[in-house]
Formats: sequence, C-alpha cells, structure tokens
Amino acid sequence: YLLTGLNLTAWHPFIELELFQGRLLPSAAMPPHYGLTWFGITTPPPLLLLGLIGMAALLTQGIARPGSLFRNNRRRLQGLLLACFALPLLAAALLAANQYNGWPQSYFLYAPFCLLAAGGLHWLLTVLTRPRRRPIRGGGLVSGGLAGLGLALALLQIVQLYPWQYNYFNFLVDRTTPERLRQQYRMDYLQSTYQAGLDYLLERHPGETLAVRGERQHFNYRPADARQRLPAPEGRNADYALLPQPDLSQPAAAFNLPYRYRLYNNTLTAVQPLTAAKMTDAAIAAYRELYRQALAGEPIIRADYQVYLEGRRLAFVKENCSPTEPDAWFGVRLFPADPETLPPPQYHRGSYVPFGSYGVRLGRLCLAVIQLPAAAGGDLILQQRNSGNYGPAGLPLWAELYSLSRPGLRELIADYRRQAAAVAPPFRPPFNGVQDERNGGATAAFDVFIDREDGRHRLLYTKADCALAEYETPVTLHIYPERLTDLPFYLWKGGLDNRDFALDAYGGRPGGECIAVVPLPDYPIQALRTGQADLWQKELYPPADTDYLRATYATLSAIQPDRRAVFDLYWQGNQLIYLRETCAATDTAANFFLHLLPQDAADLPAERQDAGFANLDFPFARWGGPFDSQCLAAVPLPNYPIKEIRTGQHTPDQGELWAAELAGGR
Repeated sequence: YLLTGLNLTAWHPFIELELFQGRLLPSAAMPPHYGLTWFGITTPPPLLLLGLIGMAALLTQGIARPGSLFRNNRRRLQGLLLACFALPLLAAALLAANQYNGWPQSYFLYAPFCLLAAGGLHWLLTVLTRPRRRPIRGGGLVSGGLAGLGLALALLQIVQLYPWQYNYFNFLVDRTTPERLRQQYRMDYLQSTYQAGLDYLLERHPGETLAVRGERQHFNYRPADARQRLPAPEGRNADYALLPQPDLSQPAAAFNLPYRYRLYNNTLTAVQPLTAAKMTDAAIAAYRELYRQALAGEPIIRADYQVYLEGRRLAFVKENCSPTEPDAWFGVRLFPADPETLPPPQYHRGSYVPFGSYGVRLGRLCLAVIQLPAAAGGDLILQQRNSGNYGPAGLPLWAELYSLSRPGLRELIADYRRQAAAVAPPFRPPFNGVQDERNGGATAAFDVFIDREDGRHRLLYTKADCALAEYETPVTLHIYPERLTDLPFYLWKGGLDNRDFALDAYGGRPGGECIAVVPLPDYPIQALRTGQADLWQKELYPPADTDYLRATYATLSAIQPDRRAVFDLYWQGNQLIYLRETCAATDTAANFFLHLLPQDAADLPAERQDAGFANLDFPFARWGGPFDSQCLAAVPLPNYPIKEIRTGQHTPDQGELWAAELAGGR
C-alpha cells in the first residue's frame, strides 16, 4: 500500500496549468522546490523559525552524540518527526511529482513540523535558563513572550483575512500590492471569494444589469433579484470577468484590454473589465489587421465560420454576424506529431493539447484568434461551441479535422481502412457473448488500428456516421504487458493496465465522424482488448518489427527447414519460425496452435502440469506479419528443455487445418 500511494501521489494523471513564481507551468513539470517553497511562504514566520531551530538543534546534537538519537526517547521521537517532515518533500522533489494548488496534498507535514517547532521552543527555554551557566535573566519569559507575540501577529493577519484566511501568505513574498502577489501565485483555487466579488460589482453599479464572465454555478447562490441583474454574457461582450487568477492561458489575451484588478475587503478575487464595447482603438485596429491578413489566404475549413491559417495562427471569421448570435467559444485540440516539442497537455495524459478563445464582434464582423506554438505539428480538431455556460462546457455546434503535417489523420485512417478491407479477418470466438462486427456480429463497431509514429505506438479509433450516443459511450481499453513488472505495483494482481476513457478525452466528432487518437505506453505490449460496454469488443496485437522479420528471413536462405508443411518450420535456438514464401491473407486468418512437451513436466507452470504440455496458441499478428510476398512469424520459446513441439492451424468450426511435429532434445 505504501508503494501504491507513492505511485499515485507522484504520477497521478490529472494535469493542469499552475501559476508558480509568475510562470504558468504544467503541474507535472514543477521545479523540485515547489512544495518546500509553498510551505515556506504560507507558514507563519515565528512557527517557521521555531521549526528550523528545532531541526537545527536536533541535527547538532545528533552529530555531536550520534548514539543519543537511539538511546534518548525524546530525541528518537524528534528524529522520527524530522523524517516524517523531510522525506515526503525530498521524495516529491526527486520523483518530479505532479503538484498543484499549493501544498494541500502535503498538509500532513504540518503536524510533525509543529512538534519540531515545539521542540525548538523547548530548546530555547532550556538554553536561556540553563542553571549550569549564567542564565539570562527572564530568559524563559523573553523567549516565550517573543514566540507568543509572533504567533499573535500571524493570528491577527489571519483574522484580517477572514473569511478567506486560507489565502494566507507571510512576509517572504511581496505582499505590498495584491496585484503583485496574484501575478506570482495561484490564490483563490477554491473560488470562495466569488460571492463577495459579485456583491461588490452589484453594489458598485446599483440598478444596472451586468454581464459578468465566470463560473456560472456561483451565480446561483445570489438572490433572485441579483441573478436577474447578472445575465450570461455573449462572446467577449462582458462587462467584467471574475477570475481566481490572471487568465494567462488565453492566447488571444494580448488583443484585449490590459488586466486591471481591484481588491475588496481582503478578498483575492480579480475583477477584470472585459468588453468589446470598451475596447481601445489599438485593440480594434489589431483585430481588423488580423482580419485583413486572414482574407489574404484561402480558408482551410468552410463551416459556419471560415477558418484561416497564417503560420501557426488560426483565425475564425464570420462576416455577417448577427448581434443576436449565441455566445461563441472556439477550441482547438492539437495532437502533436512529436509530443516532446510541446509542454505536457492540460488535463489529458499525453493525448492532445487544448487551446481556446472567445470571439469578438466588430460591427457585422465576428472574429476569434488562436495562436498555436511555433513548433506545433500534427493534427487539429477545430470546433465551435455554443457556450451558454462557461468556455468549453457548452454544446458543440460544429467540429472539423485538419492536419498540419502529412500524412494527416484522414489520409492515415483511409489507408488503414483500405488495408483492412483487403485482409480476411481471423475467426475469434465471441468475448462474453459479444461478436465483433467484422466476425459476423450485428453490432456497429469502431474501426481500431495500431499506428506507429516516431517510434511510438498509438491507437486510432474511427467510425463514420457516428451517432451521439455512440460518441458518449465510454470506451474500455485493457493493455496486457509482456512483463508484469512494467506495470505499477498496484496493477500486478490484475495483470493489465486499465485505461478506460471517454472519446472526448482523446478526440472529437468532426463532421459526424468519431475519431480518437490514444497513445500507448512505451513498455512492450503483449495484447490489447478494447470495446464499448456490450456493443462491441476487439482484440489487437502490436505489429511485429518488419525490419526484424526481414533480417530473420535473410538468415534462413542458407539452411533447410526442420519440417515442411503449409508453413516451413525452423527451430532456431529459443524461437520457432514459421515461413510461407507465397502468402495470401487467408493463409494467416486462422489461429495457430503451439503445444510444447517439456523434458521435465516440473518445468511447466502449476496449472499446466496436469495437462503435461505448455499451450502457446497465438494469432499470426501476435508474432509475425507479411512483407513483400512472404509471411513470417518468430515465436519465442521458453528456456527449459523441450522434448517435442506440435503446431498447426485450427478453427472452431473446421477443427485442425494442418499439423506438424518436431522432435526436441535440444
């Protein structure tokens, strides 16, 4: 359980952008000092000082008399407290743990630190009143009074912050202006100050109706008359935006008014004026210049909005835009060709990087701009949503697919479909009573392909004319590794990596076609099983390395097969090679059986000892593949001595198609 907890704490999949020391960083890429820094700037200074004194005193005494750490109960307890405090911080730094929202995941460190601080205060009292030396007159009173005064000052600041005292910061960070503090660290993560921010705006504009951008659920807690004065804004036509921190993640923010903040009653809510009607002349000119540049090229997508691509800047344009048009939010999901050229994606494990922006209205022109990174390559899903709620939570109006690099997703999927249509599918029995669509079942299954790009495997899911219900049905994905030890410790018992997901997490539904691109782990994979509830199931096997198959084929030209059958069989070292010089898809459609009779039955796994042989049946795609006109599969054999091999092909309805035996003793 300790290893399980450590693994989940260090590498849990939730990733978001976190404001730390003035920079927006992915939570999985925080500097090693992240946790220690947050602890240092949010702990009252007197307590921090006493804790450091307690740790220094313990370490000094331990160095001077190491044995006392084991013989003295009090020091032994203090040593344990020091380990409880320091080791989790050290582990988080060394393991590059996924950290965000300050240090709430590490609040358990506060208890041992407070006890160490009590030890520091005890040491001060002991030193200042020690009878063997000349004591400082009133030393105990002085040290206790200073400690009490420091804690009282910290308590006073916490009272001043009430009821948002969880946003406490000490003097180690610049608190001279709230704006400076807010631009350095994420503060009101839990958005507890939204209510006061809304009340402040209503009081400041009595009797007025205000369009305020923000998480709409907070508006529901205001009285009915207040809610009527706070309608949902359309596009960027908002009077104010209520944000817990500067919205530095919006690529289009540079074309809006500079951020302005106000602090109300010690809340840390950012109140930002944000309205197209109040845009400066410079901002309007910047948008019109972007519009002019966009029209100089050809649109890459023609939908309700036309989309233009200039360099890595996307412009969504609608020339006759009605003033009553619903609130528009534009999003882009980038599936990078090389994930290492971009920061880790927000919220999604190695899948896509999201970008988004609201549109602006300039007379009859509606325009939205999204700037992609200069190094961006790969495939894009572009979409527009009717955001009656906030941001990407609205309903999709349209979505389209575009590729920044070739081959793009559409070309790649079309090529895989042509290859699949030319190959007769192997027969596989139903899995839990569910038939594969291509194996005679009546359900409408997704096409699922394994693709390899830049040395990385990924799964492509696609289905034309995909209904919304099919898109919203969760997908199961079970990954069976070659080596159990490649899995996290807590998955060893199950023997598989379960990565169930929603299609929305890895793709979209452009033009009514469901598409998802799911990255696979780097460790060797034995097999994959995927499907949707009781609708369909598929089993897939990572393709064999074609270069290895070619190299293996070249070594066979100078030797005779150990046995000739439908496939020529070569027993080479610890692998059995199947070769057919002129091979059609139907030759590999049926599964292969492979039975090994060992010299000593004790070498078999316990569950196979009664049967007396090892059963290594496999589909051809598991260990081989076609190249040129040949088909070759290389199956690794166990290391124990083998007496005899019996192999061939079979189907459940026809039984054994062919069989061959090879004598062992090798």
